[in-house]
Amino acid sequence: MKIKLMVCFLFVFTSRMYAQPIEEMEYILRFGFIKGGKANLVAEREKLNKKQTIHYHMRGRTTGLVDHIYEVNDVFDTWVDQDTYLPLKSVRTVKEQKYRFYDEVTYDHVNDSLFSLKSGRKKVPANINDLISVFFYIRQNKSFDAFLAGEKVEIPVFHGSELFVIQLKYLGIETIDTKIGRKECYIVSPIVPKGDLLKGSDGLKIYITKDANRLPIYAEFELLIGALKCELQSYKINGVNQMISQ
Repeated sequence: MKIKLMVCFLFVFTSRMYAQPIEEMEYILRFGFIKGGKANLVAEREKLNKKQTIHYHMRGRTTGLVDHIYEVNDVFDTWVDQDTYLPLKSVRTVKEQKYRFYDEVTYDHVNDSLFSLKSGRKKVPANINDLISVFFYIRQNKSFDAFLAGEKVEIPVFHGSELFVIQLKYLGIETIDTKIGRKECYIVSPIVPKGDLLKGSDGLKIYITKDANRLPIYAEFELLIGALKCELQSYKINGVNQMISQ
């Protein structure tokens, strides 16, 4: 599950001819001076069962030396309600070396339940998210302002066959150098159950710009074997380049 938290930042650009993307983000993953992967997200408005949604399409893969050591090529699709940002459907297609995994999940927020092709129907807590939607739910939902004010914010997440809770921890504000100049950022640490990969349960730090976009611009993962860094390389809104130094 910790690997999937990192894969959320590893997405390669995928063009869509039938709808104009509203956001495009491309990230580079580094381990020290070594580039380990590329990551891209395309977010666009799309109808699902005649309902207007936001579709997050993500594809992540390893590159270079890392790709030869441990090949990863994962695709994530999540459709969320454009008002609540809660997931309506998610699809995962995982290819990691010889490992293969495919699942489709539909969400029923009225009855607090979901249906997975892999694990069947389950009762879940209210406002359940998947591993993709949760990061955008944090950006857009009032919970972001709540935890900035010092309130305890916990968000239930379903991933694979696992149900767990992400707790948001606010670490303060820091100004960092980025591809678009020096940016003042909120530092957010999603606290997750401790596993074998992260150095601690709070080993993930996400830097979100302190502006109207609340853009996840940089992330650090404190691993047992060192630090993994993820940096935004390209950002477009409705096809217009936003990577201009300010």
